[in-house]
Amino acid sequence: MKKIILIFKNMKKFSFLLFIALLLGCTEPYLLQTSDFEEALVVEATLTNEFKKQQIKLSKTYRLEASGPEFISDAEIFVEDDMGNIYNFIEGNQVYESENKFQAIADRKYKLTIKTGGKKYTSTQETLTKVNPIQSVEVTDETINGVRGAEIKVKAFDPTNSSKYYRYEFEETYKIIAPKTSQYIGTVAPSPGNQLILTQRSSEEIRTCYSTEKSNEILLQTTSNSSEDRINYTVRFIPVTNPIIMHRYSILVKQYIQNLAAFTYYSTLKKLSGNQSILSQNQPGFFSGNIKCDSNINEKVIGFFDVSSISSERIFFNFVDIFPNTILPDYFFDCYETCLEQDPFKCPGSYDFCFIYPNTPCQGNLVRNILNATPQSALYFSGPNPINLVPPPCGDCTTFSSNVVPPFWQ
Repeated sequence: MKKIILIFKNMKKFSFLLFIALLLGCTEPYLLQTSDFEEALVVEATLTNEFKKQQIKLSKTYRLEASGPEFISDAEIFVEDDMGNIYNFIEGNQVYESENKFQAIADRKYKLTIKTGGKKYTSTQETLTKVNPIQSVEVTDETINGVRGAEIKVKAFDPTNSSKYYRYEFEETYKIIAPKTSQYIGTVAPSPGNQLILTQRSSEEIRTCYSTEKSNEILLQTTSNSSEDRINYTVRFIPVTNPIIMHRYSILVKQYIQNLAAFTYYSTLKKLSGNQSILSQNQPGFFSGNIKCDSNINEKVIGFFDVSSISSERIFFNFVDIFPNTILPDYFFDCYETCLEQDPFKCPGSYDFCFIYPNTPCQGNLVRNILNATPQSALYFSGPNPINLVPPPCGDCTTFSSNVVPPFWQ
């Protein structure tokens, strides 16, 4: 078997998928281990024309059996332009951030320098790509491969036909409303009382939350083979059954204009991080970017110092606006919304709250154990008999999301 060096930014997902594919494809479980491993520096660095504190990530390749990449601390990092301006980066929380805000400027040349482990690494000089803003981000009700959903497309056009190479990222935020929130917290007093005690909840918001997730795929598009530089690209497709769009949803789409070298690097990275078996003929291997070790040109360095123009646009939409007269998706968790049983005691989450009663399967002790447990496996919703309990996320969205309203929300 060829020597394999795992180098991908979305490596956690890649390694996990490979493990599952092998596990399901073998008659006996096989524990993946790295028999021949070569450590290499991994650099994630994109400098843009956005006036902000720029960020650079530094880590190492890691073995299959490891939990994830190791952040490299105590490094010296700076970017220098061809006018002699130096922009220093300081270490933060798993990232290096420029000491001051700055932006890439057209016709300037920029070079990245990293000093770590007694070695110096430098990139080639890179210039800012053409600025070409997003024209629009649109969402429509579409059916793709038999699946109905919200198709989100980004549109752009360069009349000079010089942008050509596009990379996209997105950040999505969605509103969550817990369907079975109670204003009371339920506990059961110890015997011999065994009374259901209802305590008024605090004023903390537990019904409405907001979750934010970033894209973890490499999204690329090129117009190099087209007669005009026009983009009409599906950046996200969300099935109508996905609960993230059941109320209100927002997506921030970022568009990077890349040069050919950067686009080729990311295209290769996307291909090698594909969902294939590690035992297939197309095995992941090493490929270089534009960063080298000054003292040892043969040392493997993974990463690309990308200087790209960026534009972004955010849109909002409500489920009912895109899918009128359509049943809402199910909630993220089973909250026992539907029960066809005529006997309410047979419904999921319903308990007979009694302790001693002839000819009745009393469940008072079970209810007490559930409500008084730490952490709770269920929350009080209604009662007292039958007493209805629901999984914590059904009554308190803060168990898996945040009740802080994002500053951009509208």
